[in-house]
Amino acid sequence: MRKYYALVAVLVFALDQFAKWIVIQKIPLNESINVIDGFFRLSHVQNPGAAFGLFADSHSSLRIVFLVLFSVFAMGVVGWLLWRSSHTLSTTGFALALILGGALGNLWDRLIDGYVVDFLAFYFGSYHWPDFNVADSAIVIGAILLVAEILFAKAPQEEQAH
Repeated sequence: MRKYYALVAVLVFALDQFAKWIVIQKIPLNESINVIDGFFRLSHVQNPGAAFGLFADSHSSLRIVFLVLFSVFAMGVVGWLLWRSSHTLSTTGFALALILGGALGNLWDRLIDGYVVDFLAFYFGSYHWPDFNVADSAIVIGAILLVAEILFAKAPQEEQAH
């Protein structure tokens, strides 16, 4: 089953990089294109921080080192968990593969460029969600799936009863 999880992670990484490449080619830096007026636009911003712009305003020279080290550590933990749980196809394995692919996509950008390209911009009135990308989306969806798995998992006694 490991090959399926690896495929999911590679597909997330490839889709993320392809989407960022298109944005870089088609939308000038710090510009945007309205898609759904008053709700969604495609933008082109450079995020030197973490997901959703966290730590982007930090001027510490250690910011990029911290983000890279944290990403490598997190990918190591996720990879280890995925390796251990990869005997069967499961929601947990799929979620971990999404997180791994997303983390790899953003880590790649940080190592190559020192920042991550974000381009999905949702807003409503004066409220604006921080711009994000495919990698961030995969990480969040993976985390939601893991939380749902924990919250709604049946106890071993319930499993045996069915």
